[in-house]
Amino acid sequence: MTTWYTADLHFGHTNILAYASRPWPDVEAMNAGLVRRWNAVVAPEDTVWVLGDVSLTPTKLGPVAELNGRKILVAGNHDACWSGHRRHTGQVQRYIDAGFAHVHAGGVVRDHRVGEHLVTLAHFPYYGDHTEQDRYADRRPENDGRPLLCGHVHDAWQVNDRQINVGVDVWDWTPVPAENIVRLLDQLDATAQPTLR
Repeated sequence: MTTWYTADLHFGHTNILAYASRPWPDVEAMNAGLVRRWNAVVAPEDTVWVLGDVSLTPTKLGPVAELNGRKILVAGNHDACWSGHRRHTGQVQRYIDAGFAHVHAGGVVRDHRVGEHLVTLAHFPYYGDHTEQDRYADRRPENDGRPLLCGHVHDAWQVNDRQINVGVDVWDWTPVPAENIVRLLDQLDATAQPTLR
């Protein structure tokens, strides 16, 4: 059994094809391509943490049921179940019905272990964005120095300081296995500056 991490699937989001350099001609091909790539690596008994932005609206969640594994959502700004969304009330059940085993509507999970590393999971990075300004500043997790796995930034970067973007745009359109994240976290620890007292 393997644990995986991913973000920013954007199922059914036509405009994402213009915003990001996605290799599909239309949204139907994108949806099918993302499902195919996911299922090529994720087994039914695996667990996948999805760090936000599954789809633009709950009506576009159909492909979630086709995805292998036990899926856990840490909601992002495009997810109607996210507690910061203007229409979030009553939406969590729609995501459960679509195929998620659990939904973290607040958008942050602290004290998550990846191998021996204690990390924070969130859709938003501590800082940085794929636009010129850091949007949703009041909804970002507190930067306590702990490594962060996130999405939201699309192809702006894969690793930025102690932040690892698990979004599909920088991982060949597939979820990332925990072993790859552990290797990156080990590298971050090896290059960290010692704390002076």
